[in-house]
Amino acid sequence: MAMNSNACQRAVMNRPIDFEQIAEDQLPKLIRTIHRAYEGSPFYRERFQQAGIQPGDIRSLEDLARLPFTTKQDLRKGYPLGLMACAEDDVVRIHSSSGTTGKPVIVPYTQQDVDDWAIMMARCLETVGVHRRDRVQVTPGYGLWTAGIGFQAGVEKLGAMTIPTGPGNTDKQLEMMTDLQTTVLIGTSSYGLLLAEEAERRGILDQLRLRIGVFGSERWGEKMRERIESLLGMETFDIYGLTEIYGPGIAIDCPCHEGLHFWSDYLIFEVIDPETGSVLPPGEEGELVITTIAKQGMPLIRYRTRDITTIIPTACSCGSPYPMIRRVLGRTDDMIKIKGVNIYPGQIDHVLRHTPGVSSEYQIVLERIDNKDHIRIRVELANGHSVDEVAKACRKNIKTTIGILADVEVLPHGALPRTERKTKRVFDHRYDYLNQG
Repeated sequence: MAMNSNACQRAVMNRPIDFEQIAEDQLPKLIRTIHRAYEGSPFYRERFQQAGIQPGDIRSLEDLARLPFTTKQDLRKGYPLGLMACAEDDVVRIHSSSGTTGKPVIVPYTQQDVDDWAIMMARCLETVGVHRRDRVQVTPGYGLWTAGIGFQAGVEKLGAMTIPTGPGNTDKQLEMMTDLQTTVLIGTSSYGLLLAEEAERRGILDQLRLRIGVFGSERWGEKMRERIESLLGMETFDIYGLTEIYGPGIAIDCPCHEGLHFWSDYLIFEVIDPETGSVLPPGEEGELVITTIAKQGMPLIRYRTRDITTIIPTACSCGSPYPMIRRVLGRTDDMIKIKGVNIYPGQIDHVLRHTPGVSSEYQIVLERIDNKDHIRIRVELANGHSVDEVAKACRKNIKTTIGILADVEVLPHGALPRTERKTKRVFDHRYDYLNQG
């Protein structure tokens, strides 16, 4: 239920972004960051010296491409504080990644970092229409994870009311939502869907006063957006971020839904060819690389996010001066190679969006049958459609859009699991037999 806001009716469609002006504004901040990293971080001093680069060699934004990339593996090798670029006395907070796929990443924040993050988060909330009279229910986790406290800081910076429920306890979430008349819901899209369907099951949808949903931490598609919005009667927005940079709040959707605005006064976004590392021009799809230009505790230079997206070359219809990226299609490490074709889960989302009779939830199951790769897409049936017609339409659209033949398993609505956290979409069983016996 995208809003037809006046902002989205301004005659700025297809106006090119002035990337030269953005670069001119970013350059002094970049130069300060390069010097800070070189002088304060032994890691970056050694990395620059290995590349034969001195801080004074960076005189233009084009020179950024001369600098080596930083990877998550670098951050893990530097555990716990090997990339810190400030005095320990200046660190006021620590955040960390989950560490579920390896050593966790520890990120130190100065007071300035915390303040800047709150400004970006408040800017995100203001962009989607949150105001001081709103009551904002924050369902992501608190503690070492960045999400909960980051959203709370932004809400308080904006001057709205925070309801810091944290994760889980669906009964308490719905109780707070009805009793306090929550107007803004923040969390993962998976939990947003779970809460929406549970509210429907309990017959309390008419008691809710939600008008805005801000969802992040996972890739989610238009079918899920439509499902959540239709149940809860609110408009939803995609927010982007990662612990290594600040946390959520470095880019967000707006009411025009033409892309995610990123805060170019705090960050430089590049898109590169993930294979060659070469910088791609705006409009071309590749891996997002981020350089912080204000961060003090742990500035990151050319950090490879592994997220696949595109820098949009034109301005948004909302009139915002901030440039945009497209919603993340997937991650380079999420890419599936099947029958000689590389695909991302986001491409399945796209197919489902244009397939009538399919609900928002799906799974991708990969198996090895008779020494051949096999792909099966499990989807849920929406009301008013037959299993056969939906399966046939899915197979046809997948073949036309992605170029592969896939089996389609159509399940009753609600058959696939709902979760309070991120939804697992891909199940790769192709080489399970290697671990058997």
